Amino acid sequence: MKRIAPLALLALTAPAFAGTQASPWPPRLTFADGTEAAFTGNFAWDVNRFDADGSALENDQDWRRKEFGVAIKRKGLYDFTASYDFQSDTWMDVALRLDSKGLTGRDAGRWRIGQMKLPLGFEGNTATRNGAFLENALPTQAFYEGRRIGIDWALERPRWLLNAGAYTHDLQGNNRGDSLAARLAWTPWKDATHVLHLGVSATRERPDGETNGLGVEIAPSVRWRAKPEASLTPSRLVDSGTLRDVGRIDRRGLEALWIEGPWSLQGEYLQQTTRRHALPDYRGDGWYVAGSWLLTGESRAYSGGNVANPRPAGKRGAIELLARYSRIDLDDGAIRGGRERNWTLGANWYLGSHMKFQANYVFADARRGNRHVQPEIMQLRAQLHF
Repeated sequence: MKRIAPLALLALTAPAFAGTQASPWPPRLTFADGTEAAFTGNFAWDVNRFDADGSALENDQDWRRKEFGVAIKRKGLYDFTASYDFQSDTWMDVALRLDSKGLTGRDAGRWRIGQMKLPLGFEGNTATRNGAFLENALPTQAFYEGRRIGIDWALERPRWLLNAGAYTHDLQGNNRGDSLAARLAWTPWKDATHVLHLGVSATRERPDGETNGLGVEIAPSVRWRAKPEASLTPSRLVDSGTLRDVGRIDRRGLEALWIEGPWSLQGEYLQQTTRRHALPDYRGDGWYVAGSWLLTGESRAYSGGNVANPRPAGKRGAIELLARYSRIDLDDGAIRGGRERNWTLGANWYLGSHMKFQANYVFADARRGNRHVQPEIMQLRAQLHF
């Protein structure tokens, strides 16, 4: 049932909405006051093949994502989204956003309340349907804080944008504690095919401890690790292990994006400092740089401080070639979490606005203690999103 539920919902609901609009896909209702209601989905099937090099990575093929949700909006006033990933049994964004200009007549930004992604970095805030590579880069996997319940505010102007918020635990009941986050970006060029985005971001997290069945208070802990940019494997080649007695976690990021017609270049640096009671601080960092070229002439879409899939200009779709280099360092003091660097080559075929096929080849090079592995990974994905 877990595997077929999202597709069954999609099959049952699409015909019901087919007659309510001029275009039957995606299913959408439009009301007299301008309110729109629509179902949303993002379904991805992956195939992973490994030349494991002694790293215990096993071939697999399975669903990567089965996200299904609803979106309700009235343009210029508000929007509400709620989405659940049936594959990972995890709530995605569940949030209400209000537009101050539509409500008060004055543009003082947009407010959002609910569960959402924290404004840290670039790649972590990119929607899963819009990822240029099958998986996020090593530092994003390890250091991005993810989704939390909270309230945030975003203000965008022609040449800059600011996003800040306060957050607590997530809807799964995990990640207890409090966080503050802020992201500031300068966008001196922001045209349809000509973009320059430079940004900084930071979060401060104060995790809460837990009380066990004996009534004993257990200090907070954290663990830093990353998959080898492969979608289905549970294995991590670098891993700090569990760090206990954590008092505070500080994260920082630098980000850049350049788009010039069919060419784009994107990069980030992420760093975290784990501050522990009566124990040395632990630091880890990483970075990546990625480039893409759309052979068919389109440009990557940019809005609201992030990127989206290109819109194909022709009936045969858009073709994109990509390359990425990423690094992560989890060695600090007595903690030898390891170091890894990956090369990724990719190709994407955007067939219309709702279908995407992806292929990635990853060469990973990881050292942890006396262990050195160099697995090669081939990944394929078929993705339907709406």
